[in-house]
Amino acid sequence: MWMLVPVAFAGKLLSAFRKPLRSLWSSLVPWVLWLRATLWLPGGQSTRPPQLGRGEPQESRGDGGQGPDQPTTPTSVNYHFTRQCNYKCGFCFHTAKTSFVLPLDEAKRGLRLLQEAGMEKINFSGGEPFIHDRGEYLGQLVRFCKEKLRLPSVSIVSNGSLIRERWFRTYGEYLDILAISCDSFDEQVNVLIGRGQGKKNHVENLQKLRTWCRDYRVAFKINSVINRFNVDEDMREQIKALNPVRWKVFQCLLIEGENSGEDALREAQQFIISDEEFEGFLDRHKEVSCLVPESNQKMKDSYLILDEYMRFLNCRNGRKDPSKSILDVGVEEAIKFSGFDEKMFLKRGGKYVWSKADLKLDW
Repeated sequence: MWMLVPVAFAGKLLSAFRKPLRSLWSSLVPWVLWLRATLWLPGGQSTRPPQLGRGEPQESRGDGGQGPDQPTTPTSVNYHFTRQCNYKCGFCFHTAKTSFVLPLDEAKRGLRLLQEAGMEKINFSGGEPFIHDRGEYLGQLVRFCKEKLRLPSVSIVSNGSLIRERWFRTYGEYLDILAISCDSFDEQVNVLIGRGQGKKNHVENLQKLRTWCRDYRVAFKINSVINRFNVDEDMREQIKALNPVRWKVFQCLLIEGENSGEDALREAQQFIISDEEFEGFLDRHKEVSCLVPESNQKMKDSYLILDEYMRFLNCRNGRKDPSKSILDVGVEEAIKFSGFDEKMFLKRGGKYVWSKADLKLDW
């Protein structure tokens, strides 16, 4: 019986404090909810995305600027339909891990799905897009997108080494923009980077392509990856002489499984530069009016990338995690796993005057 005395006393003590404790909890609830809203996403999920296994689709976090219930529109898509290339650029972040290319009819079906989902611009890339079927496969896709899908903009990114004038004669009218990768105007630097190809001169070929673009009314663009071997180069005079509609200047980027890590085909660590070095290059070229800079931060998640199987590639974890193919699940479902940051896409100037009909160029 004597043991019941402390229990009875504890019960009375709890009763005495119950009301003050209830009042204290009521005052703390708003603060707890505020902390949860600040540190956690709705549903109690951490802002840190879950680390999934390689190749496992991961749904994009965030709403892409369109609201949680509104699907992302694939306004501008980069289709890397082949990974094969005739160059060996040391920093390449889309390497020849497969030799697969979709049958032409299947590629066209996927492009139509994208157009129906709201695509306005398609960019064909690789690898080297002119390597497959000597550019005929690419040409038919370009013509299909402009003639059948009536897309406002059709563009290509190429190293330029395999392009022939007969391609322009057949398909030039359907192409809005041709972007040629050129990282240096010093041929020895191009060789160091991996753009050397025997007796062919990359810089001389660039000038020839510039002339063909003018003759066949295709807007001419230059892409440059700034890295350890060209960061101190002054390209102002050469760029101004070539007068591209845009000069895209990228900071060299590491992607696990592509140019970094044990299973990568390239090792790009030796090419990496600091943010300060990249800013120094930009400052040196700030007078070039067509310059469009892209740091690693701007570039990583602001592109919708389709691989050779028409899977969106999510780069949010520093590697390329594929979605399911749009040919299997449709665009709306696959794009959920793209990791696409539409706000950054718009911030970096991803949407611009990209139709040659609107550019009003002096041919």
